[in-house]
Amino acid sequence: MLQLEDMQLLRALGVSQSLAAAARLLDLTPPAVTVRLQRIEERMAVRLATRAARGISLTDEGQRLVQEAIEILERIESIPSRVSGESHGVSGHLRVVAPFGFGRAYIAPLVRDLRRSHPHLTISLILVESPLAAASGADVAISIGQVKASSWIGHFLAPNERILCASPALARGLSKLKHPSELSRCEYLTLRENDEDVTRLRFIQLDAAGRRVSKPVTVRLNGALSSNDGTVVRDWALDGLGVAARSEWDCAQLIARGKLSRVLPAWHLEPAPVMALVPTRHGLTIRQRAFLDAAKRAFDPIPWRN
Repeated sequence: MLQLEDMQLLRALGVSQSLAAAARLLDLTPPAVTVRLQRIEERMAVRLATRAARGISLTDEGQRLVQEAIEILERIESIPSRVSGESHGVSGHLRVVAPFGFGRAYIAPLVRDLRRSHPHLTISLILVESPLAAASGADVAISIGQVKASSWIGHFLAPNERILCASPALARGLSKLKHPSELSRCEYLTLRENDEDVTRLRFIQLDAAGRRVSKPVTVRLNGALSSNDGTVVRDWALDGLGVAARSEWDCAQLIARGKLSRVLPAWHLEPAPVMALVPTRHGLTIRQRAFLDAAKRAFDPIPWRN
């Protein structure tokens, strides 16, 4: 039989990328977490997690058990308010996963303000390279771009264009380019994340009214520099090391201040809207609704277009 501390361990594993991260959440040592996990697996007679190159990965059985543990803990933690009949507003624990750069710039302030508005609510904000890959057990995952995973329900938060940009000096040297196919001669600064083919860009040409005027064009770009950190790629672009495809939220203000310039401004990359994803295992909890409401207020008006 699982004990309360076992379910708390499972919940921590669900929002962590490693045993060390789960140990920090529980104020335990990594060896202690390893031993407790092994004991749970022995009692359940099933493997719950496997060690991967970047930490741990929950098995299908592990993911199901994590979801069960989360739901049970949520009911246990809400017992005092249900029994007393007192209303303390939003309470319990909310787990939010977001990408590094966007999470620091926009989700961290959102979480700060949400906590101030709901003093009985505790929040864990986990910043990772690939939110969906680390979203097991999370209440909300923030994603930049369309998501194909069917196990999550997407809530639109804000529009976000992807912009091909470079330093002003480099952009001036590329000002004579007329077609995306000519970019093959350029040094491309590659952001590698989410196991996607990120050197293959799809361009669309639009008229002044925003109507498509030609067929989409796909080109593959190459360069000597790549990183899994968008901030690094952006800074390389600022230093004039090549062209980069950056999210509007990250580069719009730099373009407005003349620090970066658009390349091939008549051509547009596919947009990457900001989405809040919630699991489909049950309806929205009060905590999830509070977060979504706060997020929609935070992105109206759109900060990077204001």
